[in-house]
Amino acid sequence: MDMLLNPLNRRDRLRHDIPVVPGAFPLVGHLPAIVCDLPRLLRRAERTLGSHFWLDFGPAGHMVTCLDPDAIALLRHKDVSSALIEDIAPELFGGTLVAQDGGAHRQARGAIQAAFLPTALTQAGIGELFAPVIRARVQRWRDRGDVTILRETGDLMLKLIFSLMGIPAQDLPEWRRKYRQLLQLIVAPPVDLPGLPLRRGRAARDWIDARLREFVRDAREHAAPTGLINDMVSAFDRSDDALSDEVLVANIRLLLLGGHDTTASTMAWIVIELARQPGLWDALVEEAQRVGAVPTRHADLAQCPVAEALFRETLRMHPPTPLLVRRAVRELRLGQRRIPAGTDLCIPVLHFSTSALLYEAPHQFRLARWLERTEPIRPVDMLQFGTGPHVCIGYYLACLELVQFCVALALTMHEGGTRPRLLNGVEKGRRYYPTAHPSMTIRIRFS
Repeated sequence: MDMLLNPLNRRDRLRHDIPVVPGAFPLVGHLPAIVCDLPRLLRRAERTLGSHFWLDFGPAGHMVTCLDPDAIALLRHKDVSSALIEDIAPELFGGTLVAQDGGAHRQARGAIQAAFLPTALTQAGIGELFAPVIRARVQRWRDRGDVTILRETGDLMLKLIFSLMGIPAQDLPEWRRKYRQLLQLIVAPPVDLPGLPLRRGRAARDWIDARLREFVRDAREHAAPTGLINDMVSAFDRSDDALSDEVLVANIRLLLLGGHDTTASTMAWIVIELARQPGLWDALVEEAQRVGAVPTRHADLAQCPVAEALFRETLRMHPPTPLLVRRAVRELRLGQRRIPAGTDLCIPVLHFSTSALLYEAPHQFRLARWLERTEPIRPVDMLQFGTGPHVCIGYYLACLELVQFCVALALTMHEGGTRPRLLNGVEKGRRYYPTAHPSMTIRIRFS
């Protein structure tokens, strides 16, 4: 951790009576520590400064980071705004529903969310579409023997989300590379020169948007009966207050990003956890053999409690969206602190997902906390994918995809007498921002 903090900036300072975490670098602030070791940075700050402190996010500015459980309520507070999300990366989030409040947010969300509800996914036959694709991919993994897991799950999720959207799944590596470059817009310094992240990110966005406009145009001209892009275009066109194509393209781009990047990270972590905990693998194989086939409908998920618990516990332990941000529109009281109007706020989902105030033995990977649960799933249990107080639009889709994946993986590998095994360590090379994912170098052997 010390190597990730500036040794020349260690003096204690206050800003609006809230302590500032020392160790920020010029231009990039605390980003090296946030990106590479966010959990330790939060623990150190809490131990030395308390539950409220300023972090410097470099180009994204300074944010009051709050570890008090009251911070979760900010997501529904009428005096906070999501506009900060667009300010951080306007080229990425401009015009998207995650950066909007009030009526604009409800209008954009209303034009999208119906297609992602369990009933709609079942009616559209999404499970039947995904099951053979997943089985074929894990069969390839078994035949190859070992894989670089995050790259493989990323490619699989792109294939799934493209088939879901009705987009021809050609040249997946190029799309994957463009989305990686697109994510750089969140942390890119405001320097627009060839070869730098801002220029690469903008070029990637333009490349993606140009192709999405073609898909939108084709959806209107050919009126295909299936595919979420067709459903979304139709819903946008029927909207009471017509939404522009730029808004439509921006939201499709965001859904594609969230639909493959965050879910691919969770899928990779599922395989990693199964590889390093043989008991989990045995329990999953037993359930998969009992079920006998990959589930294809949301109603079928009740037959797979172990697979669903594995999805939920992996998501809790390894949230792919570890930080949520908001801006105080008016002065707030947060815990025992006064937060001035205009203050940018950081809500660390990663901290709350592993908080002893919310979970028993929070740092232990326990399927039992879901298998033996008697109360309903709480909102805090479903924040790890999204940027709002409500269920992420793609949450039900991700749950279906990942339960299908768990069952397919167990059936396919057990048929060949193999199980997943880690070939290297998992701590080195992890990333926590702008989205979290395991190291790109982790390899899994099926043997």
